[in-house]
Amino acid sequence: MPASKPEAHSGAIFFDRDGTLNHDSGYLSSPEQVVLLPGVKETLAKLRESYRLFLFTNQSGVGRGFFGMDAVNAVNNRLAELLGDKDIFDDICVAPEHPDSPIQNYRKPSPKYILETIENFKLDPSKCFMVGDRKRDLEAGVNAGINAVRISADIDDAAAAAYCQEHSIPTATEFGLLTEIIENFYK
Repeated sequence: MPASKPEAHSGAIFFDRDGTLNHDSGYLSSPEQVVLLPGVKETLAKLRESYRLFLFTNQSGVGRGFFGMDAVNAVNNRLAELLGDKDIFDDICVAPEHPDSPIQNYRKPSPKYILETIENFKLDPSKCFMVGDRKRDLEAGVNAGINAVRISADIDDAAAAAYCQEHSIPTATEFGLLTEIIENFYK
């Protein structure tokens, strides 16, 4: 039996930031460095009609001491500005942990943020998606028991490609294909 199309805001899409929504220039810390990937603004506006949107980003540059949370917030604000909607995301989770830290609260591939958000916003997990470019992004979605979609428009991560093949996760080579991929989950 095919899944029904999600009711308005019963589902959600969790987006990685760097390499998914904007060009990944490595340890992005300045608003001037933010460059949207093609099709992101239009696609997010369309998806916003049926889904809640969340930003879920690992920012180990904070844990490594390269920059502080003020820089992360400035980049996130610039991203929202370029998207044309300061409230485009219902919530934002920044995981500042160093990858080698013994405590990994929210750092992907941890599903903690996704699971808390599903509970707090009363979302239907079968109508939720994690969208990212790296294996750890996709693992967070799988670990949370939600759908995952890979974006390979900016960086082609071989580990992510292999993980997608192993777990039958679809890949969008252009961000604009995301809407079609998500809608195909309900056919």
